[in-house]
Order: sequence, then C-alpha cells, then structure tokens
Amino acid sequence: ENALHSEVDNLTQNDRLLRNSYDEKARRSQKLSAIITQNIDGLHTKAGSKNVYELHGSISRNYCVDCHKEYSTKEILNQKNDIPRCYECGGIIRPDIVLYEENLSDYILKKSINAISLADMLIIGGTSLLVYPAEELIYYYSGHKLVVINKTPLELDRPIDLFIQGKIGEVLSQVILE
Repeated sequence: ENALHSEVDNLTQNDRLLRNSYDEKARRSQKLSAIITQNIDGLHTKAGSKNVYELHGSISRNYCVDCHKEYSTKEILNQKNDIPRCYECGGIIRPDIVLYEENLSDYILKKSINAISLADMLIIGGTSLLVYPAEELIYYYSGHKLVVINKTPLELDRPIDLFIQGKIGEVLSQVILE
C-alpha cells in the first residue's frame, strides 16, 4: 500500500496537470500517434491519451497471479490483508508492473517498435536511455527528426536534430502556453 501511495505522491500536482494538458493538446492536434513510457504511474492513460505503451506496466492495474482476475487499485487498498488476495481463488494479487529482472511484455515491445519505426518525428524526453531494453528502441527509428528534451545531453550513436536542455516539465509547459 505504501509503495503504491508513494509512487503516485512523488508526482506533484503541477506534473500531473502538465502531462494531462500536453497529452490533450497533442491529441487534439492529431500529431501524437503514440506515447512510449517507462513510467508506471498510468497518468498518460488517465489523461485520455490513446496508444500509450507502458513498458514497465502500471500501478493502476493489478491481477491475481493464479487466475489472472483483474483488480483496481481501490479494490487492493480496501482489502484488510497484508498481502492482497484474490476473492475468487485466494491467489496473491500483484500490480501489473515489471519488477527487477522480469521481462517486458512482448506485445508492448512489438507495439512500441512498430510505433517508433512508423514515426515521422521521435521526441525523447526526461530519460537517460540507460535502461535496457528501452535504450535499444531508438534504433528502430529511421526518420530524420529526432528531438531530445532532457536535463543532460544523451550520448547516442546517431545525430540529434534538436536538443533542448532543460527539465521536460518546464519545456513542455512553454509548448503548452504557445
């Protein structure tokens, strides 16, 4: 319970509003074809964005490891058990997130690779690109409009067409205002 609350609480209200506003503006302009994220907070989906590929899953989804019945976060938090249990089979309920040394979903990886390979422009933001296999996804981009928004430069094997140094939230807030 504390892990779920602390992950969500780490995001400030401004971060949530910014992400929701940016996703909405991009969606309305029909320029955003997909969002690929390593975040597990589920905020892109909650903001109404379509084609969100959550590489590491989402704390908003939970399932029984035995019968795969799905549970909402609210249902988990309302349980009195220290370890959430399935109402149907008694199995352990876990969040639908990728834990250390677990494999990413093949389905999500394939969809992400497809979205990147079809993209006219690829915007990478707020990441070090040091986490495998997410760091490898950039190699599927064959376009010529690679944009990086980051606090620090990224060392990539290919040229970056536009690098904007800064915090992604601050940079995107300027985009939203324009």
